[in-house]
Amino acid sequence: MVEVRPQRASKPPAPQIFLASRNAKKLAEMHRILGAHLPDLVVRGLDDVSPYDEPVEDQPSFEGNALLKARAGLAATGLPALADDSGLCVDALNGMPGVLSARWSGMPKSDARNNELLLQQLADVPDDRRSAHFTCAVAFCHPDGTELVVEGRMPGRIIHEQRGDNGFGYDVVFVADETGPPERTTAELPSDEKDSVSHRGKALREIAPLVAAALR
Repeated sequence: MVEVRPQRASKPPAPQIFLASRNAKKLAEMHRILGAHLPDLVVRGLDDVSPYDEPVEDQPSFEGNALLKARAGLAATGLPALADDSGLCVDALNGMPGVLSARWSGMPKSDARNNELLLQQLADVPDDRRSAHFTCAVAFCHPDGTELVVEGRMPGRIIHEQRGDNGFGYDVVFVADETGPPERTTAELPSDEKDSVSHRGKALREIAPLVAAALR
């Protein structure tokens, strides 16, 4: 008699999500926060998929640009897609650079040039008028037609020099209100502390359980 052994149930494939970004630090930040809800989640970035025509970010709002990128990512990859659009809004500059933050100093994009230009523009602005905030809109698009958008903010101020190397964009010149003494820019904060106060961290923590439910 031939013994028939019961087959083991195959492990379900790990859930995947596409993030429309090449920024390694942003991908890692996304994985840290979403991983709290889906530990085996695989986050794919732009360099992990076949190239496609990325949309021009021509919308007047962070929400509009985030949705534009998430919809394009879903259409190109077939994977549930996340995209964010974020920027720095400086009160003394009437809310600019805003949606133009990444290309404030022109093309090609350069964090170093952007920060130098910003500090030049604020050179004569006193400390009590250097208030600013980061805004981040995160959009999620699922193949079943689900679309979600949430927004997070991080209030703070612009200092007079660049400090720190654990960040990107304008992190090196921005001090968040929610961090206590000693004064540190968001580029000087440990990753877990930055996640707890950052605009992107707030938006991702809000959307993460919704994304996790959609991917299960």
